Formats: sequence, C-alpha cells, structure tokens
Amino acid sequence: MLQITMGEAVKQALQEEMRRDEQVFVAGEGVGVGIHSNPKFPTFGLLEEFGHRRVKDTPVSEAAIAGLAVGASVMGLRPVVEIMFNPFFTIASDQIVNHAAKLRYLSGGKSQFPLVVRMKSGAGIGAGCQHSHNLEAWLAHCPGLKVVMPGTPADAKGLLKSAIREDNPVIFIEDMVLYFVPGPVPEEEYTIPIGLAEVKKPGRDVTLVTWSKMLGVAFKAAGQLEKEGISVEIVDLRTLVPLDEETILKSVAKTGRLVVLHEATRTGGFGAEIAALVAEKAFMHLKAPVKRIAPPDIPVPYSKPLEQFYIPNENTVVEVIKDMV
Repeated sequence: MLQITMGEAVKQALQEEMRRDEQVFVAGEGVGVGIHSNPKFPTFGLLEEFGHRRVKDTPVSEAAIAGLAVGASVMGLRPVVEIMFNPFFTIASDQIVNHAAKLRYLSGGKSQFPLVVRMKSGAGIGAGCQHSHNLEAWLAHCPGLKVVMPGTPADAKGLLKSAIREDNPVIFIEDMVLYFVPGPVPEEEYTIPIGLAEVKKPGRDVTLVTWSKMLGVAFKAAGQLEKEGISVEIVDLRTLVPLDEETILKSVAKTGRLVVLHEATRTGGFGAEIAALVAEKAFMHLKAPVKRIAPPDIPVPYSKPLEQFYIPNENTVVEVIKDMV
C-alpha cells in the first residue's frame, strides 16, 4: 500500500485514465499552470505528461467550462472538467442541471453522455463563505446526475476512475482539507463501484452515517465513545446518488439508532434524506429518534475561530450519541 494524500490519489486516477483512454481530457481554471503548481494538487504535472491538447486551461468562466464538458461529451469524448469551488457550480447550473443531467433522458436512453465535473468543497482553510459552502444536496436533487463525495485517498482514486468510465454525468466533490491528508492506497489497478457505501467501522449500539471530511470526525468520536463502552458503527456513503439504501438500513436494523453527520448546513441537507429513508423503511427497528449533526444555517465564517466553531467536531458527536444511547 502507498501512503499518499487525497490530492495525489486523485492525480493518480487522472493519470491512469488518461493513459488508458485517449478520449479522456482535463479542463478548468489553472489545471495546467498557475494555482495548481502545488505537488499535492490533483492536476500537478499533467500538462507536462499529456500536453496542451489534453490538459486545457480555461478562462475564468464556470458556465463556459461546463458547456465545454457537455459539448465534448456529445461529440464522443470523456471530459473531466473542474469547477474550482462547489458553490461556483451555481454559475454553471444551466449547463449542468438543464443539459448534462437531461440529455440521456431526452435521447430516450439511446445515447451516452460521459462527463465528470470535479469540484472542491468544505470549510477549514479560511476560504470564506463564497468558496466553502457544501451544496451537494442541491446537486443530489437533480435527476440525471450521479454525486460522489469520497472521504479517503483510496476511495477518491477508485471512485474517480469509475466516474471517468461512467457513461452518465458524474459530480465528483473533493474536500479541500483532505487534499493534504495521507492514507493507504493500493498500488495495483482497482476501481470502486459508484453507488456502494462502506461500513468503515463495525459497531453494535448506534449507526453513524457520514461522508467526505466528516468521516475523520466520526472516527475520532467513535474512539472516545469506545472508552465509555459505546460501540459506534460508521457508514461512509461515499456516493450520495445513487444512494446505497441497503447498507444504511441493514446497519440501522442491527444497532437500532441512527445519527447522520455532515458539513453542509442543516436545513435541506442530504442528512434529511437519510432520516426520511430510515423513518419510512426501518422505523420499527428504531430505539430512539434519528439525530442530525450539521453546522448552523449561516454562511461559512472567514474568521478562523468562527470557522472551527461552524464545522461539526467530535465532541458534539459524542454528546449527541451519549444522550441517545
């Protein structure tokens, strides 16, 4: 196993898929030069290996980047484009929501439209409210899009490779803090199926469902609770759409309790979808009300202390779980 960061794992996935398939290319703001000159960033070094024909720096226009992806996909290529920050997808929402997501439906399922839109997300680096807000629930609400949010380097690599090979549009959201967090990644070739959650830690007393950066918070909380005799089962969704209902419901049937943890603001967050699923299909297994842990409904603060207060932490998770067990 290699010990590499998520940023390096994403880069490996891009390199391997670009070497495997000439139809794969990368485009976005600064993907070849400039801001991506940090070796930990996912597109570092791609321009030198693949050249300007397959690594395209674009103007600062998210609408143009998404439009490029849709057009290239229609013509048979496999674009992997980057919208620099998750909230900026709003500028490209027409191309993503009204075109990319609906083209296969409009073709009666006869045509394929492979494209990947990579986005950075998450608070914790002092990027301010316009760059840090997690809007995955907006994208998950749009039929025709698959939405992926990995929480480890290994998952990021395997899922991105699957996303690039997918014949439908995939939104691939990468937490910025995780770019610099190392983890084990297999050296051999592998992919991870889109739509498959994973039980990262078995437990008996409560199911903790989470994704992306909050996976690390979940593990810290579970470690504290284990010392007090409370066993937490951690389910990492990895993919929001399609949602792996079976893994969630099986875990809740075992533990009888559910806590959902995410970094997106509470109201309208994807955690509500998980809560509704369990209320509809596993209510008779519940020993306590479902709990959601999420930031308050405010923009992400720029101030470092306020930003850290905004992000859910392990102490909050511990308090919520101790109160329900």
